[in-house]
Amino acid sequence: MAINYQFNKTSLQQLEKHLKVRVKALPTIKNKESALRVEVKKSKQEFQRLEALLEQKIEQYDSMLALWGEFDTSLVKVDNVRMIVKKIAGVKTPILEGVDYTIKKFSLFNNPPWFAEGIDLVKQLAQVGIEREFFYRKMLLLEHARKKTTQKVNLFEKVQIPGYQDAIRKVKRFMEDEENLSKSAQKIVKERQLKKEAEA
Repeated sequence: MAINYQFNKTSLQQLEKHLKVRVKALPTIKNKESALRVEVKKSKQEFQRLEALLEQKIEQYDSMLALWGEFDTSLVKVDNVRMIVKKIAGVKTPILEGVDYTIKKFSLFNNPPWFAEGIDLVKQLAQVGIEREFFYRKMLLLEHARKKTTQKVNLFEKVQIPGYQDAIRKVKRFMEDEENLSKSAQKIVKERQLKKEAEA
């Protein structure tokens, strides 16, 4: 990133102001990045736990595969997935609030006795699957925000702050050189005037 500046006091003040803003903001951005890193890790662990739980539940029901052929899957329907949005380190993330199901009426006498238990099992599977999806989305959002924040930290630390410091140093040196040249010129003019006065 090229920093535009001129060799004068106004430009120097602007450069110092920009540098101060970035130096002041850097710790906050670093804190945000570390908070996001922790949240990404937590979300990843929870996602993996739910993934394993879902696999485990599916494996448990594999033994009853022959029975599931008889089960009427239209008995259980997910009506609504309720969610809220929560900010984590400034990032809006979805949080599962609840799942509403509709259970169709069925005859306990005309269907196998395990149908009631089957409905509970299907609800559990749906609940775990939906929770897993929420944590997956949350993990992706937080990871994206963490990457952006890490880029910003690197931009400030490695590019902008050193760039502004370098520009300030160059402007100060230029102004000091100008001042020294001006003083030297004044001294020479004064010496010439004194010499002329002495000759006259």
